[in-house]
Amino acid sequence: MKVGIAALVLAYVLSQFYRAFLAVMSPVLTADLGVTAADLASASGWLFLAFAAMQIPIGVWLDRVGPRLTTGVLLALAAAGAVLFSQATGAMQIKLAMTLIGIGCAPVLMASYFIFARQFSAAAFSTLAALTLGVGTLGNVASSLPLSWAVAAFGWRETVLGIAAITGAVALAILLLVRDPERLEGSRTGSFLELLKMPVLWPILIMMMVCYAPIAGLRGLWIGPYFADVQGADQLGIGEISLWMGLAMVAGNFAYGPLDRWLGRPKLVVVVGNAVTLACLFGLWWFAAAPAAVATALLIAVGFFGASFPIVLAHGRSFVPPHLTGRGVTLLNFFGIAPIGIAQIVTGRLHAAAPPTPAAAPYEAVFLFFAVTTAIGLAVYLLSRDRPH
Repeated sequence: MKVGIAALVLAYVLSQFYRAFLAVMSPVLTADLGVTAADLASASGWLFLAFAAMQIPIGVWLDRVGPRLTTGVLLALAAAGAVLFSQATGAMQIKLAMTLIGIGCAPVLMASYFIFARQFSAAAFSTLAALTLGVGTLGNVASSLPLSWAVAAFGWRETVLGIAAITGAVALAILLLVRDPERLEGSRTGSFLELLKMPVLWPILIMMMVCYAPIAGLRGLWIGPYFADVQGADQLGIGEISLWMGLAMVAGNFAYGPLDRWLGRPKLVVVVGNAVTLACLFGLWWFAAAPAAVATALLIAVGFFGASFPIVLAHGRSFVPPHLTGRGVTLLNFFGIAPIGIAQIVTGRLHAAAPPTPAAAPYEAVFLFFAVTTAIGLAVYLLSRDRPH
């Protein structure tokens, strides 16, 4: 089982890579294909929406088919999407490729969480979930400066084709190495509707909608165009800044899990972390035209303190009945991922609608959007219950 989990974690590294690589690729894609920042925001949105739409059937498949086949077969579609991306000649092909990648990567994290939830306690689940997310976020790091180096050395098409080959190999490894946990014999059936009827989950679901969107949106795309347009950074410069934010996200994921376990207060950890994130998002809005060092410091802080996703998910999972484990974690993940796709499309339109001068104006709209939505979600989350009675 350990080798199988390692294969799933490697697949999650790839999933994180695909979510974030457009930020570094944006200059070369604009130069070679003529795509705009709004096009890339839409493509990023398609990935997250496809990813989210798959969570509902994946929840059923995890319970009925198991994580091995569910993940191995779908991840092969991500490899096909990467091949299509490497051959793209315009925005529509980029969007279709990102959609395939989103479908293919959709079960990866939930398959790991499903195994953890079936085989470990709720307290251990929180730590293992954060650890998996922390290691997986190395894919975010790989999509920063290392990707810039690879694109400069080999070309963007060749680089993406190589990633497609790695993705296919990992899909095969999952099919061969992952072992499904034992099924719960004689368990009663349930549905997503049963979960949605639980008022205790409602404020947590609202928090899921906003806790991941800022770091996914900013690191996944907007950090690239922002530093290119406002700060005059080139592709390598964007890669370096993306690297720092990615490392902050890794550190944040590793910090949140132990904090939750030591304090035994997931709500407190989430509230404090997201309050700091909110302050930094408003800082980005207010200081959007400030020197690059200011924006970089604020983005690093957002990356670290905004990494509460696994703790919010674990908080929600603690209220989910055992027979609904698969559906529960995928429902929570759906509420965490779908809003990112919507946010990317909305921020793309806000960016396009904002006055082009000064150069920071379109990005002020993007930063303010993430700040306001985070504030609303945090206010609702204050009504949540800390632990099951």
